[in-house]
Amino acid sequence: MPTALEQVTKEAMDLPPRQRLALAEFLLESAETAADPEAEAAWDSEIRDRIRAIDEGRVAGVAYEDVMRAAEQRLMP
Repeated sequence: MPTALEQVTKEAMDLPPRQRLALAEFLLESAETAADPEAEAAWDSEIRDRIRAIDEGRVAGVAYEDVMRAAEQRLMP
């Protein structure tokens, strides 16, 4: 008999790609615990560095639609 986790996983994998992404986001957010202050500081620094790189023209942003299209293509069976 499959475990509850195995059953939920099987059902989740049968969802359309967008719903799987939404489920993954929900699960990640629900699993957040008290954040490590050092990790939070590192992420804040990384975010600032990436914004600065875009503002200075060192890198180009990618449109949300393009990112989602690429993600969906990778998730399609």
